[in-house]
Amino acid sequence: MRIPGSAIVILGASGDLAKRKLIPALAVIFEQENLFDSSVIIGSGRTDFNDHDFRGKFDVHGKVKDILFYHKGISGLKRYIEQKGNFSRVIFFFALPPSVYSDTAKQLFEEGFRDEARLIIEKPFGYDYESAKTINHELHEYFHESQLFRIDHYLAKEAIQNILVFRFANSIFYPVWNSRYIKEIQINASEKIGVEERGSYFDRAGIIRDMVQNHLMQLLCLLTMEAPVSLDAEDIRIQKLNVLKVLSITDCMRYQYKGYREEPGIAPDSPTETYAELVLSINNFRWYNMPVYIRAGKALNRKGTEICILFKSLPRLLFNKSGGIKPNRIVFKIQPSEGIILDLSGKIPGSDFFISETKMKFCYHDVFGDVMQEAYQKLLLDALLGDRTLFVSAEETELSWEKIGQVLDSGSIEYYEKGTMPATHPLTDWIDFEDYETACG
Repeated sequence: MRIPGSAIVILGASGDLAKRKLIPALAVIFEQENLFDSSVIIGSGRTDFNDHDFRGKFDVHGKVKDILFYHKGISGLKRYIEQKGNFSRVIFFFALPPSVYSDTAKQLFEEGFRDEARLIIEKPFGYDYESAKTINHELHEYFHESQLFRIDHYLAKEAIQNILVFRFANSIFYPVWNSRYIKEIQINASEKIGVEERGSYFDRAGIIRDMVQNHLMQLLCLLTMEAPVSLDAEDIRIQKLNVLKVLSITDCMRYQYKGYREEPGIAPDSPTETYAELVLSINNFRWYNMPVYIRAGKALNRKGTEICILFKSLPRLLFNKSGGIKPNRIVFKIQPSEGIILDLSGKIPGSDFFISETKMKFCYHDVFGDVMQEAYQKLLLDALLGDRTLFVSAEETELSWEKIGQVLDSGSIEYYEKGTMPATHPLTDWIDFEDYETACG
């Protein structure tokens, strides 16, 4: 696949995101010959750079450096791009604070950019329902929804994209993917680190805004949505929306690690949660009366993002008369070691029908080696192609904020020691995901 000559503009190019993620991802896309040589990558910001200084910031191949340019600010940017070539599409990556999204879109419009423009914006898409609605309305004043690409980099992870393949390309799983056979779904996102240098941002957000409202709600939609009629972005969006429409939150507990208020950038009386547990329900025929549990937090005892599909227990018959056989599980390991593990029961060889657990595993690195595509590389390539499948729509963001709004900043805060997992009043018997640490490690 080769993409015709394009101008890719990184707004806020002097920041860390451009250096760590964006330019390296674009370099790979160019080196794989997905971009014509006539394409250009233009950094834009408030810093005074010439092209040579800007190129010197990045450790990329010489041919990539040749297409790197710099333009200070937005004023005069359209004429500058036109001098570089005739481009059918101009991609703007907003490596900027969300507070300036609307004003930046207005500046681009006033500069003369119209149908050729595509705007890639990063989360957070608002602070709550009202702010998300306001941002979307202001962006739509200048650019059509089809021109807006809201990035959720979680959706570009191979392990997450594979959820749909696992569900809809394997006939042995599709018939049991409902509350008749599944007892509950658990989604876990644990980090060992605290807020570190993100204190000022995180204290205004909290873990529910930072992780649950976007990444984990999107995961839940992919796990529970009905089969789309096609893989077209609009058909997938419709099915995700149908999940969000019938989703409700039945319980939420918020925690904060001890010492959080002494971190740089944190208010001394901060009520912000660094860990949360939520119980949700999906009120449709497929998932009626089945709970979904979500937990996410920082400064915990381990790092990992996993999903567990816990099936219902066997009746107390035959091999399970004592009730000792554990229910089957499917565990999706999202990070750090991607894979899928299926827990089964089997007979111990030579025994008189003694049963033990057996793990069947599919590990990405064992099957595919080190060919996993980096998330920003995938998302930038899709934006260049105009493929919106892995991007989040305005309606999804607003509906997700509306659903999560009832638990934002509500209820009391309990406390936990750094490096531990809170268990003051656990909402469920959480799966011990440490048991799966080495499954694909």
